[in-house]
Amino acid sequence: MPQKAAPASRPTAPKPKRPSKPSEVRIIGGEWKRTRLAVADKPGLRPTPDRVRETLFNWLASLAGAGGGELPGWQCVDAFAGTGALGFEAASRGAANVLLCEQDAALVAQLQAAKTKLSAEAVRIERGNGVTALERAPSGSLDAVFLDPPFDSTALYEPALRAAARALRAGGSVYLEAPRRWSDEELAAFGLVGFRYLKAGAVHAHLLRLAAEGTA
Repeated sequence: MPQKAAPASRPTAPKPKRPSKPSEVRIIGGEWKRTRLAVADKPGLRPTPDRVRETLFNWLASLAGAGGGELPGWQCVDAFAGTGALGFEAASRGAANVLLCEQDAALVAQLQAAKTKLSAEAVRIERGNGVTALERAPSGSLDAVFLDPPFDSTALYEPALRAAARALRAGGSVYLEAPRRWSDEELAAFGLVGFRYLKAGAVHAHLLRLAAEGTA
């Protein structure tokens, strides 16, 4: 008896791919140039792309005026540290004091491991709220504040900008990374003004200064 042909199998639909995330980021310049930092697979963790960080630190180095991409003696806070790429980059370039704030315990442990690996004496790591840390900083004490909260945590942006502006010294800068561009009208409410801007993919990168110092 002839055998019945097996029913043709239906092709299975391919599973949607998750957006690929880097497993590590590299320090761009300074003492630890080309050193790689691990990136944990955490929801919402979105390291600042290399190209954006390179441009940002070129901007900051031009403000520092020291040559060689250095930020000698700077006081910095990386308020939503994540991988610590921004804060460790600043320390690599000669910042004297860099506070990395992070709430996730596993990420804090990873930051501590990176600090140990680099012997990064200028870096302090604190588990906690980055906005609270900025509010605790003495007024007019910081050369650079890095604000890179999770893009879906929109409620963090306004208090973080307000606290950063208060803590900023004359001539200092706030780096703001956001899912959209912030207008000068919005920033004026915090006494800040846009100084430099870059868009790379979904990232809107802003370098801000105190409004009294203008945009030139």
